[in-house]
Amino acid sequence: MHLPKIKFKKNVTFEKDIFLRIAKSIKTNQLDSGAIPSNADLSHDPWDHIEAIMGLNFLRDKESSDLALKWLKNNQNKDGSWYAKYSNNDPIELNKPTHFGPYISVAALHYFKIFSDKDKLFELWETIKSAIDFSIDLQNSNGTIPWSVDKNNEIENDFLLTGSSSILKSLECAIAISKILDLDSNEKWTKAYESLAYAVRNPEGLFDKKTDRSRFSMDSYYPIISGVLLDYEKEKYIKKIFKDFYVEGMGVKCVVDEPWVTVAETSEFIISLVISNELEEAKKILVEVMNISDSNDIPYMGWQYVENIFWPEEKPSWTAAALILAADSIFDFSPGSDILKDNQLSFF
Repeated sequence: MHLPKIKFKKNVTFEKDIFLRIAKSIKTNQLDSGAIPSNADLSHDPWDHIEAIMGLNFLRDKESSDLALKWLKNNQNKDGSWYAKYSNNDPIELNKPTHFGPYISVAALHYFKIFSDKDKLFELWETIKSAIDFSIDLQNSNGTIPWSVDKNNEIENDFLLTGSSSILKSLECAIAISKILDLDSNEKWTKAYESLAYAVRNPEGLFDKKTDRSRFSMDSYYPIISGVLLDYEKEKYIKKIFKDFYVEGMGVKCVVDEPWVTVAETSEFIISLVISNELEEAKKILVEVMNISDSNDIPYMGWQYVENIFWPEEKPSWTAAALILAADSIFDFSPGSDILKDNQLSFF
């Protein structure tokens, strides 16, 4: 087992500047259309694009954030969805994942917290509303939401705990935005939120009916990020991550059976630790994962610790954004630092 070169030692104190530099790398990748590629072939998916927007928000680059949000408005389908993958403005994978679109509400609320621009929330409201409705209109009586609609507009009837947790967080932020805008309460959204929250808290038999995804680490921390778990439920998932996925001195593996620690998964686990009041562990693992980066501290996707290489040699924009959000959740560098670590409905 090989560690990456140790650039940051235990107990280092990180300053905001290093994460601003990482955020600038996201802006560098943005296309004139506003799209933010996340892959070597310059393609991106809407969820990754939205995550990257929050990196631009952190940078306080309002113009770039506005352009990226405009890309979402311009490319939203009439039914409120987005396609699974794009090359600039051209869709190249035509299924419509249900957790992609709603995530715009998280980025929009994060934008508002940083820029205090209520007019932007009004401008985005119909886009947000349509995106949320697309997903919850597919909700089943047990609270679950199918993971995708295929290219023929047929529902793909499997149910992802990670995707559902992301939708739940998105619903939370959308309801919070409606309250900020003093709009009438949306009973449909509230019922959908409560029903999905129950499913996420009681997942047995509801998810992964076609494919077992328990080998993926994200199923053990996204329920925490959803914002609805009780302390003992969080503790159960935290213990599972440390037992099955955490590699001392590096971070969190993407999948249990591969010697591959990934920056995004580790960053999201760090946020889960902050939510679970495990701040010292969060700080320790942040230092470890910061070593999976280039000479300018821009994170690679991951580290293959058997082959002793950064793999792949890509530095996705959304990975950079995930790392920024993790650091911000620890150090409160920005007014948007609570976006993932606090339930936004608790402020109303």
